[in-house]
Amino acid sequence: MPEIIVKYADKVIERVVTEKERISIGRTSENDIILDNRGVSRKHAQIEFSDKGALIIDNDSLNGTFVNHRKVNETFLQDHDTITIGKFDLVFNQESQPVRKMSDMDGTMVLNTRKQKELVVQDSEDKELAAAAGGTVLLALDGSDKKRFRVGDDTTTLGKSSFANVQVKGFWISKLQAKIIREGDSFTLMNIGHNGKTKVNGEVVTTVTLKNGDIIEVGKSVFRFIEG
Repeated sequence: MPEIIVKYADKVIERVVTEKERISIGRTSENDIILDNRGVSRKHAQIEFSDKGALIIDNDSLNGTFVNHRKVNETFLQDHDTITIGKFDLVFNQESQPVRKMSDMDGTMVLNTRKQKELVVQDSEDKELAAAAGGTVLLALDGSDKKRFRVGDDTTTLGKSSFANVQVKGFWISKLQAKIIREGDSFTLMNIGHNGKTKVNGEVVTTVTLKNGDIIEVGKSVFRFIEG
């Protein structure tokens, strides 16, 4: 059964497991997931479950709904996606734990926190970068020039060789250390060189499906993955 893990300040405060076809998320007590914060609208968003998957829909909320740092109106959720609503992060997965609830509060306050501002600004900048590059990009984070590299339609290679699509730094890096394979709208990062030299969000990986906002480290080079 699908589960939503609700986090506040990186602490798990609730695990919601459901067999419903639809669950609601908001500030008031009639919701299935109650987020007790005035930056959350009374009926902020909902998740609909069907044979096609889990579809999250923003209910024209005041402060918006974000999935993997990208503001959305509606989108299908993938396993381990992070939904940000107000000051809360909700992680979508398939585990099973009991449900708890929180309290009610009236009136929606315009959220004016640093995190909210950063999410809105970053989302806008990411969309502009992706549009200017004509699609999905890797944004280099280890240099002052903020180079960006377009992720190709089929395969994008990363390594220290001159024929790699994206050249990376590091003494123990292979000529071709990693590659990103596109299949439809999905992007998979694979380590094909020395073990332990490819990381996503600080974790060593061999193969992983990338999500918008993921931080990729190949050797000493660091990139942020921005979906177009």
